[in-house]
Amino acid sequence: MNSNNSTIWLASGKRTPFAKIDGELSGLDAIESSVPVVKAMTKDGHHLPDFTIWGTVAPNLGYSNIAREIWLDSKLDPNVPSFSTVMACSTSMVAVFQAAQMLGQDGRDLAIAGGVESMSRVQIGLKQNLSDWLRRFFQARSMGQRLESVKDLSFGDIRLHIPSVSNRTTSMSMGEHTEEMAKTWQIQREAQDQIALQSHERATRAQASGFFDDLITPLNDVDKDTIPRMDTSLEKLAKLKPAFDRKSGLGTLTAGNSSPLTDGAAGLWVANTHGLNRLPDSLHQVKLIDWEMAAVDIFSEGLLMAPAYAIPRLLARHELRYDQIDLWEIHEAFSAQVLSNVAALESQDFLKQKAGVNFEFGQFPWDRFNPNGGSIALGHPFGATGGRILSQAVKELASMGTGKRAIVSICADGGLGTVALLES
Repeated sequence: MNSNNSTIWLASGKRTPFAKIDGELSGLDAIESSVPVVKAMTKDGHHLPDFTIWGTVAPNLGYSNIAREIWLDSKLDPNVPSFSTVMACSTSMVAVFQAAQMLGQDGRDLAIAGGVESMSRVQIGLKQNLSDWLRRFFQARSMGQRLESVKDLSFGDIRLHIPSVSNRTTSMSMGEHTEEMAKTWQIQREAQDQIALQSHERATRAQASGFFDDLITPLNDVDKDTIPRMDTSLEKLAKLKPAFDRKSGLGTLTAGNSSPLTDGAAGLWVANTHGLNRLPDSLHQVKLIDWEMAAVDIFSEGLLMAPAYAIPRLLARHELRYDQIDLWEIHEAFSAQVLSNVAALESQDFLKQKAGVNFEFGQFPWDRFNPNGGSIALGHPFGATGGRILSQAVKELASMGTGKRAIVSICADGGLGTVALLES
């Protein structure tokens, strides 16, 4: 993808270690988790972007533009514009796409894009009817009017709004939706557990080799992801009970083959050639060639199936088969979601009738999938996953030599999906 006839580059950024909800990072809110990442990327202001884009999924009543709050709390140049974005689990990947489109305009050559989630510090609010009543109560001009308004309040209105990982339209959780996908595509439990085991094995191997060392900035005396487990096994995973479909006896998704609720923040650099020259040569760098977004009808398609539409459309545009992609970084919201999407990618009927693509892609190359672990082992802070997975892909792809390609794919709530094509 070109913006104003300029090559778009992604350069590796920084992220916090990722930790499970109520774990090592539970004392930090979304802003406090993000500030160290931004300061580490800019080296305390020595490498400043022309603008920043940052996002988070869980809302907070204390601010409306978290990107600006993070930038100001970082004590960096206040003249650098910052704005926020959100697209569920694709939030920080969409931030990258937005930044890429803005580069080259009015001297904007370099941007920071990223996101954060502090699942341990999600704000609980009031239900809308109770909020409306309280506003009217305090606007009343006399105590009599306030007492009179009490009769307008029903007992059912006195409830709190607790943010959840459920889809608003269907009232079903992500896991419940993915159970439906697993049944539609006949995804077996053992295959899901195998993906989960592989994620942990590869993540712990990458940790041991130092792969993540230059991508992570320590936070709260934690210097590595705390979720990957060296002691897991297929036998242990097989003993876990279904987490989302506990009644039918057919549930296959468990806590072991699903990504955990996670705290963390992540960012990376987006630049044109002029902006890239302002960054240290030590950063890993690859080209952002193209990207694609897709959306599906969540009442007739699986909630997390949009990548199966976006990937073939993107690859067909460049006449690329699956085996011509050297690295596949796919977000592991659930093992079943990965397997369902790949099953669709290998179905000629699906590709032609649903995705609308008539192209021979071949078989999916599983040996090129998530070589350093994925979200099941590393964690999934919603707003930060795009930053994490893109930076990870940039580093891995840059090490593979010139002319190598990667697909980075993220599914998102609402029947959405985002996919990037990168080249070293």
